[in-house]
Amino acid sequence: MLVNYSSKELDLLARIMRAEALAEGNLGMLMVGNVVVNRVIANCLTFKNIRSVNDAIYQANQFSGINSSLFQSTSTTKEKDLAKRVLRGEYFYPATDALWFYAPRSGESCKDLWYGQRNAGRYKNHCFYKPDPGVCKELY
Repeated sequence: MLVNYSSKELDLLARIMRAEALAEGNLGMLMVGNVVVNRVIANCLTFKNIRSVNDAIYQANQFSGINSSLFQSTSTTKEKDLAKRVLRGEYFYPATDALWFYAPRSGESCKDLWYGQRNAGRYKNHCFYKPDPGVCKELY
């Protein structure tokens, strides 16, 4: 287990994974889960006071999915199983060291830099970004 979590936080993680990446399928949801867990692990940048799954998901202005009806409904067993995989330490490229992701407009490429952070790669409609090596030691 990478981070400690409660049953409530397992449900929260499963729900944000669904709300942010349902259209990207299981792998896309797992990658969103990687970003959430990375934010809990990282002790850098704007994530210095993030110490739980709950903190990461509800950090101000971070996950627009919390306002989605997909987030408001209870998670399924399958979604919780996906969340457990991430919490146990399974990583999926390009989200391995990523702390951010966004969905560009249809037909747009991922930017090389997004708010000063390097592009780690793309999966379907999500571009993932990671800090430079040495900035967030906990991730490398």
